[in-house]
Amino acid sequence: MTQSSREVHLVDRPDGMPKKEHFRVVETEIPEVGSGQVLVQNLFMSVDPAMRPRLASQTPLNTAIEGGAVGRIVQSNHTAFREGDYVRSLNGFREYFLSDGSNINALDPDGMPLSAYLGVLGINGLTAYGGLLVTGALQDGENVFVSAAAGAVGSIAVQIAKIKKCFVIGSAGSDEKCAWLRNELRADVAINYHRQKLRQALKEAAPKGIDVYFENVGGEHLNAALPRMNPLGRIPVCGMISAYNNFGSISEPVTTLSNLIYNRVTMRGFVVYEFESLRQQFLSDMKGWIRNGKVKYRETILDGIEQAPAALIGLFSGLNTGKMLVRFAS
Repeated sequence: MTQSSREVHLVDRPDGMPKKEHFRVVETEIPEVGSGQVLVQNLFMSVDPAMRPRLASQTPLNTAIEGGAVGRIVQSNHTAFREGDYVRSLNGFREYFLSDGSNINALDPDGMPLSAYLGVLGINGLTAYGGLLVTGALQDGENVFVSAAAGAVGSIAVQIAKIKKCFVIGSAGSDEKCAWLRNELRADVAINYHRQKLRQALKEAAPKGIDVYFENVGGEHLNAALPRMNPLGRIPVCGMISAYNNFGSISEPVTTLSNLIYNRVTMRGFVVYEFESLRQQFLSDMKGWIRNGKVKYRETILDGIEQAPAALIGLFSGLNTGKMLVRFAS
């Protein structure tokens, strides 16, 4: 028996901020489950800023968009998977899909919420973990600045830095998010970049300079951070969200790069796949930190696949605190 489903297609490439009319929710029929196949029902779908640049050219038009998801196997003709098993995949933006097992990974929740495996225990958490500890070579007691600190990656980076006994400054775009950073995530200083002059606020917040700047934003944030970097400081570049809606993802001018020279600052981009060998250690550490209260997280959840475009657009208007998710079923 076939299974009806819905999926989200990109039907036009956005120029600037994406709009709902760039997307379409399409009704589909999933064929019967064949030999060696499973039918997966997605439960949660991840929405991430890095999806935006791909809409410009890499994401095919008129086909289901790719994105991280956690699902449950509802029918199996595969020897390695049973009905009821949970799996991770990149087959988001659709309610159901068929798989031969090659593009799904078994997931043992280990007492943790399924949604956490798309955020704090998933790519976002591993990104913060590897970006700070490996690319950023963070040492205990250093001075750290995290931009977009109330986002899915930034909020975890703040807390890892605090676990390492660092002095931590975070930036966010609202008073509510700044209060969350200070009161729950234990950031020492939170800067509202919409209400404060970023360069002056960061100068005042970092009288002893910055050893590691965890870069999520680019543009004026990078301009503000570079003059504050200490000798041999490190800038792990995770993202440039301020540029993602610009043509070619071109950032606003950065005019303070000369500070890299005499302070011998290292600025290096990274991608999460570099840290795959650390996944088991990361999961062990992060689950322990969550259970003992050293790491807290928030999720902004929109319900129903029809909300997927609004969730993606909302990332660029400050809709989310913490991880942005779309929930399909429970």
